[in-house]
Amino acid sequence: MVVVSQPALDHFSPIKTCRPNSSFFKGIPVVDLSDPEASSLIVRACEEFGFFKVINHGIPMEFMTSLESQALNFFSLPQSEKDRAGPPDPFGYGSKRIGPNGDVGWIEYLLLNTNPDVVSEKSLLIFRENPQIFRSAVENFVSAVKKMAFEIVELMAEGLGIEENNVLSKLLRHEKSDSCFRMNHYVPCPELQALSGRNLIGFGEHTDPQIISVLRSNNTSGLQISLRDGTWVSVPSDHTSFFINVGDSLQVMTNGRFRSVKHRVVADPMKSRVSMIYFGGPPLSEKIAPLPCLVAEGEESLYKEFTWWEYKKSAYKSRLADNRLGLFEKSPAH
Repeated sequence: MVVVSQPALDHFSPIKTCRPNSSFFKGIPVVDLSDPEASSLIVRACEEFGFFKVINHGIPMEFMTSLESQALNFFSLPQSEKDRAGPPDPFGYGSKRIGPNGDVGWIEYLLLNTNPDVVSEKSLLIFRENPQIFRSAVENFVSAVKKMAFEIVELMAEGLGIEENNVLSKLLRHEKSDSCFRMNHYVPCPELQALSGRNLIGFGEHTDPQIISVLRSNNTSGLQISLRDGTWVSVPSDHTSFFINVGDSLQVMTNGRFRSVKHRVVADPMKSRVSMIYFGGPPLSEKIAPLPCLVAEGEESLYKEFTWWEYKKSAYKSRLADNRLGLFEKSPAH
């Protein structure tokens, strides 16, 4: 029998479970990428939720299952072995601690660079037996997900009526694109949750700072998003599909028309959850500001211009739940 002391709870935030039970909530938007109307459906989902599910994406299931298997192999290693790939600086293995400012979660993770190298040599050190199998699984998956991300942001541009359809995708395709890939593992802990009677926070509420995030998880639920009225709703798991988050940078580039979605993850008391996320970011020197074609005549820009590096540096100094865009919002004219 495992006995967990009460002080352990002091480091992890328990919350009540929630369900999509709002009378007006009709479910997570689903976009079929083979649908001729996909571009307009994506725009509507980004305006209303900042979040949607993608089906008929064309990514082979074997790419997903192969990488999930490799991730589980890694996370099942002895702690001393996993620690050889960390701490994240920023890439590598991390556990419990999220960022440098006190945020913690019931989570362990592996953060990798996707440009130019997906898997660093430091990460490969822990896969002494079959490092190339791990490298191949990650690169196959990430390459396919990046291609899908390019397609999705081009559909966004089309749906927004932007003539230059690659205005967003060229930032992700750029050879100096500051993108990364993260594998999360949320370990079940029924003893700890039993003490509080509530679910533990695996990853606290936040928005993603990049342009978009592409998420795939196993068949364990836990992801929750916040609706416009502040209601938290659970996202049903679907291990065959992908979920897309609007990031802070995209909110700025659309002058607030798209909203970055606030989300969090709760740990399941009985089953482990594995998620894999591609974060599509622009080059560090890229200037982030509302696209002129999306600012109507007489309309004011809601945000000050900043570089991605300036925003990334500011976000790194913040806490998860902080309104990180607040520092870059323009004051209302008087």
